[in-house]
Amino acid sequence: MEFLPEKKLGFGLMRLPRNNPNDAADIDVEQVKQMVDLFIERGFTYFDTAWMYMGFNSEKVAGEALVSRHPRDTFTLSTKLHVDFVETKEDRDRIFNEQLSKTGAGYFDYYLLHAIEAGKYEKYEALDCFTWLAEKKAQGLVKHMGFSFHDTPELLDQILREHPEMEFVQLQLNYLDWESESVQSRACYEVARAHDKPVIVMEPVKGGTLASLPETAENMFLNHDPSASIPSWAVRFAASLPGVMMVLSGMSDLAQLDNNTSYMKEFVPLTEEETDMCFRAAGIINGQITIPCTSCHYCTEGCPMQICIPEYFALYNEAKREGGACQKDAYAALGADHGAASVCIACGQCENACPQHLPIIETLQDVALTFE
Repeated sequence: MEFLPEKKLGFGLMRLPRNNPNDAADIDVEQVKQMVDLFIERGFTYFDTAWMYMGFNSEKVAGEALVSRHPRDTFTLSTKLHVDFVETKEDRDRIFNEQLSKTGAGYFDYYLLHAIEAGKYEKYEALDCFTWLAEKKAQGLVKHMGFSFHDTPELLDQILREHPEMEFVQLQLNYLDWESESVQSRACYEVARAHDKPVIVMEPVKGGTLASLPETAENMFLNHDPSASIPSWAVRFAASLPGVMMVLSGMSDLAQLDNNTSYMKEFVPLTEEETDMCFRAAGIINGQITIPCTSCHYCTEGCPMQICIPEYFALYNEAKREGGACQKDAYAALGADHGAASVCIACGQCENACPQHLPIIETLQDVALTFE
């Protein structure tokens, strides 16, 4: 499989700017157009979306802000099939055809089976999705096929042995999760390398966690290079790894995109000393973080009580970092438009959807005790 051009930064369309911060589907399309234009102007080409991103509206906005405004040969577009929305083999084509319609792309440069883990792998196999995807490639509707993955290195090795036709793997990879027992970034990366599969990186900044660090960690980076933004260390850490073909960043405003493209335009890999600094920062963060949530919002799409789980977890982490200082006003404001943490009915939908395998139900009880 050929590698993409040297510019390794991809635009992840899952944290786009919103008109209404409480409505994921209400996207600020005009700002997204500005972001897309600047991204392409600076020589970057890779855009990543998915069926359920931004309240199922991301693919439509990709069509409006990108596909309809730029020649098709000036960018690459990636999207995904998520098995949670597929119950029959007919659903595969129904969703794929709707993705083509929503984006207007004609074909997808990269297409992924989305968020594979143990239970989902069995369902992807039962619905013969790997064969289905290979057929889409044979038809010219997909240029490159792969999958994103959230599970153990052992399962990843099994999948790549059973499906060597998969051309690339998308992994959650950042310096905080490098040795994480739940995510196992390093071990999964090493499996992909052993199978000679190019890696696309998701969550390099871990949902913004690595953009705002404890003061000790932040000062360490600033003392080394005052001109470098804090998130740039996380993106460059991932991009510096051999075999990484693309690093996705879910940029949520023009300022973030401007910053990321500024240092990735002429990408300089980290030195050994700088990589060690990242690992030292991870140690500092791990000593303070309470809930390692990445704010992907997979948990909220089917929540029957409309609990804004990631936002509550962010407030909870902030309260713990501040030594018990409460965020009750912010919690109350969120609760005006969403279900409170205490109304959770423990249906388990969120925990089944969470790629981080967090104990969401139990943690919501802690959030409720803290803020209510």
